[in-house]
Amino acid sequence: MTRRRPLVIVTRKLPDQIETRMMELFECRLNLDDHPFSQAELMRAMAEAEILVPTVTDNLDAVLINGAGADLKLIASFGTGINHIALDAAKARGITVTNTPGVLTEDTADMTMALILAVARRIGEGERLVRSGRWTGWAPTAMLGMRLAGKRLGIVGMGRIGLAVAKRARAFGMSIHYHNRRRIDAAVESEVEATYWESLDQMLGHIDVLSVNCPHTPATYHLLSARRLRLLKPRAIVVNTARGSVIEEEALARALYAREIAGAGLDVYEHESQVHPRLLELDNVVLLPHIGSATHQGRDAMGEKVIVNIKSFVDGHTPPDKVVHTIF
Repeated sequence: MTRRRPLVIVTRKLPDQIETRMMELFECRLNLDDHPFSQAELMRAMAEAEILVPTVTDNLDAVLINGAGADLKLIASFGTGINHIALDAAKARGITVTNTPGVLTEDTADMTMALILAVARRIGEGERLVRSGRWTGWAPTAMLGMRLAGKRLGIVGMGRIGLAVAKRARAFGMSIHYHNRRRIDAAVESEVEATYWESLDQMLGHIDVLSVNCPHTPATYHLLSARRLRLLKPRAIVVNTARGSVIEEEALARALYAREIAGAGLDVYEHESQVHPRLLELDNVVLLPHIGSATHQGRDAMGEKVIVNIKSFVDGHTPPDKVVHTIF
C-alpha cells in the first residue's frame, strides 16, 4: 500500500528546483507569486497543514501556534533564525521545529567583509558621487577612508559565522578580538590569533571595527545599547549582518548623525522592512536589504535542508536540524 503524502504548505516562493523536489515527495501547496502571507493566510495555512514551511518573514507567535490545527506536527523553517517562532508554544502543542543552520556561513561572512570594506573605504558614497555627475576627478584629499591592515576587529558572537569573518579579516591584516558567552576552543582561537574579552564593555573601547554576528535571543536584545555604543571610538565603524534587534537602532542613528561613530554597514534592521528614517539620510551608512545569505548556492542548500528535515520527520526519525536551544 502506498503511504499517503503529508500536506506541506510553503509560505514563500522557493528556488524552482527545491519546489520541484518538494512536489515530487510531498503534497505541496506553494506560494507561486511570493506574496508575504497575511495573518489570516497564516492562520488558514496552520489550520490545514500537516507541515508548514515558513520563512523569517512569518511571525508565528503563540496565538497562531495555539490556533493551529491538530494535524500540524512540524514547522520546517526555511532559514537559520528562529526568533520568529514561539518555540515554547510549539513545544507545548507537540509541534517539532527545525531550521537550516550551517549552510549560510560563508555567504554571510562574505557580506560582512563587503560591508566592512564598503564603510571603511566609503564605497557607497563614492558610487553615489559618480552616478550623480558631481565627480570632478581625482584629488589628493578626496574620499579618504580607513585602511584595514593593522586595525582591530571586534566580533560579537564567535560562532560559525563569526569565525569565518575572523579568517577573512586576518587576510586583510586585521587583529581579531571577540566577545562570546563562552570562550572558544584554544586551538581555534590560536588559528585566527584571536583575543578573548570576557567583558564586552572593555572590548568596545579598544576596537576599530565592530562586527555583530550573534543570534537574536532575550539576552542579546539591544546588547549594543546606547550606553555601549558610547564606548566605541569616534572613528569606529559598526557592521551588522546578524539580527537588527541586537543593536538599539535609535541610539545607533543618533550616534552616527552626531558623528560619535564614524560609520555603519547594516544588512538587518530592528523593525524590518522598515528602516530608521535618519539612517536613510546619512552618507556614512551603507544599507542593504537583508541579502547576507542571498546566493544561489545558499538558497539551494537551505531548501535541501528543509527537504531532509521533512523527510526524516515523515519517516519517523528525529530531523537533523531540530531546534533545541539557542547558543550565544
